[in-house]
Amino acid sequence: MDAGKSKSWRARKYLCLILPLISRSPRPSPPDAHFPHPPHSLSLGLIVRSSVQMPRLPEAKKRPLPPIRTFTHRIEDDPSHHLVGPFRPQTPLGQESVPSSPGTPVWVNGHPLSSWSTQSHGFWTDIKTLRWVIVPTSSLKILLFFVVLWANWEILSPYMAKDAQPPNPFTPFLFISHRIPSSPDNDPRYQKGFLDFAFLAYYIVFWSFIRQAVTIYLCLPIARWFGIKKRAKLDRFGEQGYAVIYFAFTASWGMRIMSQLPTWWYNTKYFWIDYPHWDMKPELKAYYLMQAAYWCQQLIVLLLGLEKPRKDYYELVAHHFVTLWLVGWSYVVNLTLIGNAVYLSMDLPDSLLGFSKLLNYIQWDRTKIATFAFFIGVWSYFRHWLNWVILYSVWFEFDLMPETSKRWSPEDGVWMASWMKYQVFAPLVLLQALNLFWYFLILRIAARAVKDVGVSDVRSDEEDDGQDDTDDDKED
Repeated sequence: MDAGKSKSWRARKYLCLILPLISRSPRPSPPDAHFPHPPHSLSLGLIVRSSVQMPRLPEAKKRPLPPIRTFTHRIEDDPSHHLVGPFRPQTPLGQESVPSSPGTPVWVNGHPLSSWSTQSHGFWTDIKTLRWVIVPTSSLKILLFFVVLWANWEILSPYMAKDAQPPNPFTPFLFISHRIPSSPDNDPRYQKGFLDFAFLAYYIVFWSFIRQAVTIYLCLPIARWFGIKKRAKLDRFGEQGYAVIYFAFTASWGMRIMSQLPTWWYNTKYFWIDYPHWDMKPELKAYYLMQAAYWCQQLIVLLLGLEKPRKDYYELVAHHFVTLWLVGWSYVVNLTLIGNAVYLSMDLPDSLLGFSKLLNYIQWDRTKIATFAFFIGVWSYFRHWLNWVILYSVWFEFDLMPETSKRWSPEDGVWMASWMKYQVFAPLVLLQALNLFWYFLILRIAARAVKDVGVSDVRSDEEDDGQDDTDDDKED
């Protein structure tokens, strides 16, 4: 018994020495921090093992990414970016969209309409608020109004003025103006003039109607036929469907026009030989003004917020401003031949880009991969090689123009003073910089596709009302 008491006394003495050390531990850990189960015995060994804290290693601080990598990563992870977003993985087709509240509603006939709805708020209201840009019924009424006035004048004017029939005042809205009187009937030529603004205004309305009609009445039924039901994805499918149709049309038209010019397939020396090219073929003038009307219409939609805004809003606005700068300035200074070449180099790749996005939306993966690979080749040739050819021409072939044209004389149609070489070169360099940035993103998309091949998207689409549009964008 004495030996047992002696051992018990030694154990209590040992505990008295150990427990103060344990109590001074600065960071006591929870009982089960290191062991899966708390101690169930009062033995000395279990108490000590469960109480002594293991030393913690300091956490390694992550180095911040360089600013450029942070910027590119943010864009690549942005589901609403106009270039990268549509190539993100898609959730399965056929899932319904949860109703959302995309904007402050407008009450019409006792029913709430979203501020981004394409339904009419009433014709005069659409006129005053410029909603005719996104309401196809209202834009169609405006178009028909001028057609009726023009036809009415054509029918009645012979009876109203039999001696000298005045020109139809509505013709400049529907047809190009300022024909050069001395040009022959078998090869008519046109010059620029103030009535071009009437044509431009009418065709802004025209492209507004075509855009919404193609999106609503053609692309959306096709998207639903392929099983797309989410509202945001339907909208994006419609936008890309219209882009494919528009850019395929303008690329074909631009190629046809270039085939009639001495600059056929980027024979760049004729950008400058015989400058100024102030007398235009009718098709070239119509093509130029129709393109300007398209980009004006796109900019109006963005600036007035007539559609649901995207996160890359300012990037798109900057792109549209640069485009309109190039379009307008080249038209004013009689550089339409080089303008036609730039247009063609942009439109054909845009058509294939939109087509690749459509294939991603409907999840035709094999076709999408083949199309995207072909698109990268087309983009590389048209947006970079041919644009470098144009830049080379501006820098090294500028002096091929006649000496009499190297002066600033707008009244003679001559604008090419020596400093204009740099003014022409600068926006083209800026455009090439934008193209290189987008090219970098496109190559990153391709690399990600190769790296993540076979990976499917397993995200849930069971969102509440407030998340529907956000998650729709994530799928885009």
